[in-house]
Amino acid sequence: MELRWPSWFRRRGGRLSQLNPSAFQNSTLAELAWQRARHASTRWAIWGAVVGVLAGVVLFAPASWLAFALSRATDQRLLLADAQGTVWDGSAQVILTGGAGSRDAAALPGRMQWQLRPLLNGLALRLNQACCLDRELLVQVRLGLNRYQIILPAQPQALGQWPASWLAGLGTPFNTMQLGGVLTLTSNGMTLESVQGRWRVVGGLNFDLLGVSSRLSTLDTLGSYRFSIRGGAGAGETATLNLETLEGALRLQGSGQWAGPRVRFRGEASAAEGQEAALNNLLNIIGRRQGATSVISIG
Repeated sequence: MELRWPSWFRRRGGRLSQLNPSAFQNSTLAELAWQRARHASTRWAIWGAVVGVLAGVVLFAPASWLAFALSRATDQRLLLADAQGTVWDGSAQVILTGGAGSRDAAALPGRMQWQLRPLLNGLALRLNQACCLDRELLVQVRLGLNRYQIILPAQPQALGQWPASWLAGLGTPFNTMQLGGVLTLTSNGMTLESVQGRWRVVGGLNFDLLGVSSRLSTLDTLGSYRFSIRGGAGAGETATLNLETLEGALRLQGSGQWAGPRVRFRGEASAAEGQEAALNNLLNIIGRRQGATSVISIG
């Protein structure tokens, strides 16, 4: 068998001679290129793993993250308890509380389901709850540079209805009044916009309390009432708040302003003629008593 020497060597007179410099140089360059390719493939593998982990975190983010965000945004007044699933598809029990440190809490029956889907300019949130939402409720969130919008489309019918007793979770005075009746929500479309920390409301909402009763009164029903939010006419103007009596023995009226987290409201409660005795205890609880009226003050 003939022994073949690598091309790195050359023979002179039947003897091995010195290394071929050109062949050695070519081999070294090939090895360096291979090392670079190996390092590049390693970097790509690391980046791929990082991207995969981040994608997994986004796609399978637990529903508890959404519950935490809502709790912070509402100062712990609206909670998603026992949140299950993911941020994108989940369910939870909806609870009203009196805020941080409060012992008052009231939960709605059943669970609320949600679906969150990305859009080209934001997110679409779809809500369903058998007890309280008459149909699927759609809320859109549009995102921009230093701004975002929360949009509630106009609906010809009521968006939903909730037991008035749920308001007891907010604490005083609702926990003492122990209200009965139904709370309904209607809207001609509303947009809540934040631009560099400044809030603006376009459109409006109506909260109607219908057939209200209270354990503090001997009357079967106190009446029906409407609390409305109306957006300002121009940019930078605050939203207006209005409380009015639709019908009933207990007369409520008031007005105020809402600018993001700041709310100012002043109102009065009084008894219809001939109903003073039946409503005296209730008027003492609702607000600060001034003669025949009770003054309601927030902010």
